[in-house]
Amino acid sequence: MISVKKPYIITRNKVIMDYARVYCDTPEKLLKSPLFSDLMERFIEKTAARGSSLFAFLLETMPKVKRDDLPAQMVNLLRLLASYSQAEITAMNSGFGPVLSRREELNEFVEELYNFWRRFERFMYLEAPKRQEATNSGLHGAQFIKSNEEFKNLVLYVYRQIAENINGDTPRVYRQLPSGANMSMLIEQVDWTCPGLYGNLSQVPFIRLSLVNPPVILYPRSNKRKGAFEETGSLTPDMLRIDPSEWFCYPAKVGELTAFIFFHQDFISLALSLSNLFETARYEDIRGQKPDLIMAFGLAGQGMRSETLFYDDKDNGIMTGLVKYSEDVDYFGYFKKMALTLHNISMLKRGRLPVHGAMVHIKLKDGNQANIVIIGDSGAGKSETIEAFRALNTEDICDLKIIFDDMGSLGLDPMEKVAGYGTETGAFVRLDDLEAGYAYEEIDRAIFMNPDKANARLIIPVTRYNHIVKGYPVNLLLYANNYEQIDEEHPVVEFFSSPEDALEVFRSGARLAKGTTDEKGLVHTYFANPFGAPQRRDIHEKQAGFYFDRMFKTGVRTGQIRTRLGIKGFEHTGPRAASIGLLQIVRGLKS
Repeated sequence: MISVKKPYIITRNKVIMDYARVYCDTPEKLLKSPLFSDLMERFIEKTAARGSSLFAFLLETMPKVKRDDLPAQMVNLLRLLASYSQAEITAMNSGFGPVLSRREELNEFVEELYNFWRRFERFMYLEAPKRQEATNSGLHGAQFIKSNEEFKNLVLYVYRQIAENINGDTPRVYRQLPSGANMSMLIEQVDWTCPGLYGNLSQVPFIRLSLVNPPVILYPRSNKRKGAFEETGSLTPDMLRIDPSEWFCYPAKVGELTAFIFFHQDFISLALSLSNLFETARYEDIRGQKPDLIMAFGLAGQGMRSETLFYDDKDNGIMTGLVKYSEDVDYFGYFKKMALTLHNISMLKRGRLPVHGAMVHIKLKDGNQANIVIIGDSGAGKSETIEAFRALNTEDICDLKIIFDDMGSLGLDPMEKVAGYGTETGAFVRLDDLEAGYAYEEIDRAIFMNPDKANARLIIPVTRYNHIVKGYPVNLLLYANNYEQIDEEHPVVEFFSSPEDALEVFRSGARLAKGTTDEKGLVHTYFANPFGAPQRRDIHEKQAGFYFDRMFKTGVRTGQIRTRLGIKGFEHTGPRAASIGLLQIVRGLKS
């Protein structure tokens, strides 16, 4: 029996609505809805628990109303205020006279109720009819977008009408505050080739279209990732047992691979943020297809010895990631890094070398150009150096394309040259390490996470899918050194003389931890990549040796770039100096 999703759910400061079942097209329907009554009850309970003067105001002006009946009475009053003036309401029901006579307190009550609603992270979904073939779903998409706009406008209209009837006047300043859903999704049941082991996931609907209403500011419970992902030697259906009515699936393209990312509704804010990071898979990538990667995020944990596990399902040709339901994993890095771990191990199987880094294509006006890969672990300065490069505003640069920003792989292109391939169309970067003002320039596209805390992050689109799968020949491969100062013996950019020298530095993976994980001080991570490389070290060593030898033989310059991002006081000037040094190298290349 298929479980049916509830019309709405309020959980962990999130409101998740099935718009087809909470549909409202008039103020009357909105104010009569079960969701509005639920919100009113929760709001009054909160004011009572705080001992707020607003709760005292209700008790003083409605002394004959029983405590449990206060929410219903206030719902009735607001329904009247959506259509009538104070005088008209008093004439119809004198019992509301005392409340209406205290205009300032009533106005404050409505404002705080509106703010109470807006402080929730608000999500809406609409289910499209199941398709029998790969037809164009543009009509459903248009209806979905229209529904979002209508809901947002209705909430704003009702709030303004009530406020105007309380104050007896129209405002002279209108603020178009976000009042509808922060993010929404069009979902659809899709038949995919589901091996029996994964049968518990077969009834979960897929996200086919997502909608973001910026600015989006989210507050996940955790703010850093801990430990490493463990491999399990077995996977059972019980480990994947779920209630499909509480789950959704985001189908993503992680580089060339198709990933089905299943998630519990309590993690919807993180999961929908994936739309700013990974390309959404096409319908043709899902219907009747078997994915390359499967992730299940928010499992009960039955049979799991750790919160984060992965399994190499060789029988079905699927890399599988499992994340147990916990507040500790309520951090976007767990979604992102588990998907990338599965990708990296898959790439090693296919003869590529996964790299934890960033790649950029730079073209200067004099014709010089370079495809540069900067490798480094979290907080090493790879992304920050590229962003600083973008912010140089030099007239020399005529083209700058991000190929990947955090994870990619090295392979051979049709010309047998070492080429870089990406995984993500977006970037998950530390807010503190960006150039001042950059985040505000991108506020209309970015998703902010815990902007008031250490390790504040934003997720922002930085490139297009065709760039990450094209394969760009590598000209420069650099290790991001964030812990050494610059002097005569240690220039900004330093090149190695042999593959062995290069492999020694890359293999060591040294960096000063920046607080993005639970590590502190100078730490070492094998090849600066805890996501697949240490778990498959033997095959990784062979691949690394092959590709580094290949690069030295074909003239790919390999070295290290000193970003100084881990040194106090150089968080901004370090990456900027590194980007300037890098520009000088590109200027010196032969056209």
